[in-house]
Amino acid sequence: MLRQWWTRRYVAMCAKGEAGMTTAEYAMGTIAACAFAAVLYKVVTSGGVSGALESVIGQALDARF
Repeated sequence: MLRQWWTRRYVAMCAKGEAGMTTAEYAMGTIAACAFAAVLYKVVTSGGVSGALESVIGQALDARF
């Protein structure tokens, strides 16, 4: 029953020509992903986070088994 509902919904959506993203939607998605990557890069390379990451990696490498 649920599968039939989804099938009818998909067919109706495809009939309207909205089966995928348009070029503008791809462009906006790409810009958003790049902006998120830039913010994440800035956060990771900041002094506090960079020091914390170096500390964690150093402790992991100096661990005794």
